[in-house]
Amino acid sequence: MPEFTYTARDNAGEKVSGSIAAENRREALATLSAKALFPIEVDTTSKVVEDARVRRVPGQLLAVAYGQLSDLLRSGVPLLRALEVLQNQTSHAALKHTLHQVHRHVKDGATLAEAMSRFRRVFGDMAVSMVRAGGEGAFLEEALARVAAFTETQDDLRKRTLGAVAYPAVLAVVGTVVVTVLIVFFVPKFDELFARLRDRGELPALTEWLLWTSRQLGGWLGLLILAVVVLGGWSLAWRLRTDSGRLWFDRIKIRLPLAGKIFLNLAVARFCRVLGTLLRNGVPILRSLEIAREATGNRVLGAAVADATENITAGQTLAEPLAASGRFPPTVVEMIAVGEQSNNLEEVLPNIADSLERQTWRRLDLAVRLLEPALLVILAGVVLVVVLALLLPVFRLMSAF
Repeated sequence: MPEFTYTARDNAGEKVSGSIAAENRREALATLSAKALFPIEVDTTSKVVEDARVRRVPGQLLAVAYGQLSDLLRSGVPLLRALEVLQNQTSHAALKHTLHQVHRHVKDGATLAEAMSRFRRVFGDMAVSMVRAGGEGAFLEEALARVAAFTETQDDLRKRTLGAVAYPAVLAVVGTVVVTVLIVFFVPKFDELFARLRDRGELPALTEWLLWTSRQLGGWLGLLILAVVVLGGWSLAWRLRTDSGRLWFDRIKIRLPLAGKIFLNLAVARFCRVLGTLLRNGVPILRSLEIAREATGNRVLGAAVADATENITAGQTLAEPLAASGRFPPTVVEMIAVGEQSNNLEEVLPNIADSLERQTWRRLDLAVRLLEPALLVILAGVVLVVVLALLLPVFRLMSAF
């Protein structure tokens, strides 16, 4: 029989922790209620071995699969048959394999949430927790529909963000490559042509500087710069694999001018949307905070949420420690406080996420609109300097005849 660990409060409000044996989580909750304990968090202690062969699945495909499974169950199709239908109709290899394994585990007697928990790399903690709450609360179809809507929203947000920054990034990379090739390979061809003016001391300083830069970039200095860039990139990638490195990078991201506010708002919006969705589906507050903390994608913000979780365990509110962290906007903290006071936090949090995302998109759109012409002006200025440096000696040669 599986064993569950729990954190609960008794009639006196004291926190109690322990473990109980039960057939499933619902039975564990019933046992705690029979002991006059109010459960805060209940989790199985058994370790689930995840299938490491399964690759990630695009969010859009997962959203469609969740929605179709919800529709099939609402139409009265049995769960095993619904999983089989989804498996047969999908053409994505990783999703087909995952659905096949989920179908096999459910057929062997596991619940849908237990089967999905073996593939957290595909489904994620949030989806597993919501499906578990839906299965135990007899609203599985609604839980799957909400997971589908949430997954689609998050995937759309990710694509919009990537789409917004893709053009400036490509413009910067292509412009840098073109200017580098121009200086390293094209400019040296004029060196011999301008030798006469150099000997007479009539070569313009701008042209002399350009030719010197070209020679240096084409020689040891260029190799040194390339080595520094490669070594620096490798060092950064290695550091970002460590917890301290990721914390350092997350701290830098939210402190960047202009972009830092965008990164912070997106992280707070993800936290609010995930937490609100989980609470709405009956997931315990501590487990919801744990999943939402990971969903922020920012360890600085996650640390603030972890501190808030400890306060809630001690019987305090969520808004106070979030405000004390200084990482959450005052308006967000105030709305969370109002939601706690009116006991509708699960309804307030998605509204906060919507508002933050709208503000962030306006800010991001403005930043991109300013960045694109700025990059074009910079690249045009560099090219103009190169052209002027090459044309000024030509004009002097022409005026000498």
